[in-house]
Amino acid sequence: MPADPPVDPRGPRFSAWMTTVVLALVLVTENWRILAAQTLIFALCAFVSLRLNPYGLIYRKAIQPRLAPPEELEETPPLRFAQGVGFVFALVGTVGYASGLTTVGMVATGCALIAAFLNAAFGFCLGCEMYLLIRRVAPALAGRRAN
Repeated sequence: MPADPPVDPRGPRFSAWMTTVVLALVLVTENWRILAAQTLIFALCAFVSLRLNPYGLIYRKAIQPRLAPPEELEETPPLRFAQGVGFVFALVGTVGYASGLTTVGMVATGCALIAAFLNAAFGFCLGCEMYLLIRRVAPALAGRRAN
């Protein structure tokens, strides 16, 4: 993955609010095409660059210029990992809805919605926390295998 520069942490929270709205709309309408669009956004952010997030673009162009500079910036690898987790749930949801497995679509979308809402409302990024946990556990597991 190419490296993205550190970001203003308010941008990902704004994006999480937008994602929350989109995912709630999907649950209400059961429209897999809307979820497919969100899946594409997750994929672009996870596998190409966070700068391709349209919600982030709105934040950078319309909101960030009106705010004071952030006190600190956030590293992007955990954010990109979180987008990858969102991609997996959204992809499962899209396939579920599109193939007539509505319950699968609803559960996967609901899981993604909960994660997006936690980030938006409380600044708690489940995917970011998963990334940090994996980074801590992986070296310990590698050390055990070497012995």
